[in-house]
Amino acid sequence: MTEQPATVWQWAHFHELTPDDLYDIVALRTAIFIVEQNCPYQDSDGADRVSHHLWTRGANGEIAAYLRVVPPGIKYVEPSLGRIATAASVRGTGLGRALVREGIARAERLYGPVPIRIGAQRYLLRFYEQLGFVSTGYEYDEDDIPHTEMVRPAGR
Repeated sequence: MTEQPATVWQWAHFHELTPDDLYDIVALRTAIFIVEQNCPYQDSDGADRVSHHLWTRGANGEIAAYLRVVPPGIKYVEPSLGRIATAASVRGTGLGRALVREGIARAERLYGPVPIRIGAQRYLLRFYEQLGFVSTGYEYDEDDIPHTEMVRPAGR
């Protein structure tokens, strides 16, 4: 069995992103949230400029997994994880789970042991529950995709 190389995470506030990194992040988000999900929506929502961004690249140099950590008071009262995305080529490998765990750890380093809120696509509810998130019961439709608001309690 071949041992997988350790994941190298990149982490930067928006103003620290290189033009190439920003371009690649937007390309992945567009490929998944707009093209793959056939959902025309405004991806540039203003939250990127105040957020920290977490990503890793695959063997081909393209971004394989990405999320942003949005500060408290922007999307929700709590800090939040958003735009969580894994390239189709790495789905089912555990990289998405590692991404969210790393995102939680980075958010806790920034904001301490506070609750973290997400707006999860409903079909991913079980995935996020396995990572400690609990549904608030608030369900909504965003861009014709069913979502559920979830919170990961502080220190969980």
